[in-house]
Amino acid sequence: MMDQAEKLRQVIEELKAKQLGSRMAMPEPPVKRSARVLTVTSGKGGVGKTNVTVNLAIALSEQGYRVVILDADFGLANIDVLFGIVPQHTLLDVVRNRKNILEILTDGPRNTRFISGGSGVEDLLKLDRQQIARFIDNMALLDKLADIIIVDTGAGLSDNVMSFIMAADEVLLVTTPEPTSITDAYALIKMVSNRDRTKRIRLVVNRAENSMEANDVLNKLVLVADRFLGLKLEPAGYIINDDAVTRAVKQQQPFMILYPRSQAARNVKEMSAKLMSTENADETQQNYGIRAFFNRLVGFMKT
Repeated sequence: MMDQAEKLRQVIEELKAKQLGSRMAMPEPPVKRSARVLTVTSGKGGVGKTNVTVNLAIALSEQGYRVVILDADFGLANIDVLFGIVPQHTLLDVVRNRKNILEILTDGPRNTRFISGGSGVEDLLKLDRQQIARFIDNMALLDKLADIIIVDTGAGLSDNVMSFIMAADEVLLVTTPEPTSITDAYALIKMVSNRDRTKRIRLVVNRAENSMEANDVLNKLVLVADRFLGLKLEPAGYIINDDAVTRAVKQQQPFMILYPRSQAARNVKEMSAKLMSTENADETQQNYGIRAFFNRLVGFMKT
């Protein structure tokens, strides 16, 4: 009779074979030792952070990357809403050792997968050292199943959100051209700079009226962060205000799927290509991977 570890290995091999068969026509992603962990966040709510996450995941998957989304917005988890899919299990089931990571992965559109966080990460603090180690060993299986893990955090400057930001390999910070959104984005950047000025932060301007407005916001934030905080920000792209986005949300579908030729979809495709380009990728990857991410996360949350 197979033990649980052997069953997990068998399932992984079956998943790999299935994915290989379905992606023969897709370009091969770069060989990576561990998954790349990208945290998507914002200084305030209502800027379209989760919509950016979902549609970026679709765009990356269409490039041939294996993408898993971790919904870590505990207060307003919306990944399942935007996908129109209700997950049967959450990360809490893994934390409490009721399920393994493979059993809580939910299939999304276009070969994406997602994990509903629930209150799982908060409950990590209630575990002892041995239980945490077992949980992280379980989560580390994602490094074999994913090329990119996108963590959708809550909005704002809470301790939990900052822990996710500081634990990530890199951060995608979403703002809009509204003055309050820019101010809150800068406040978040300032908090990060006080902890780690080497943290890789990339900026996305959502709902811009045009490219000129978007680039103006990007350039101003880059300049101010460099001059006053000593932090080098990187523009990742922008999304022009598009009615297709609103229509897609109402239908609980990503606009990348419903309206692939829309302005917003073209912007996200450009953003995904830029994020994964060789010149922008960190080839060392010595700290990459979901195991390293959760080890850092637990450390930050316990301090």
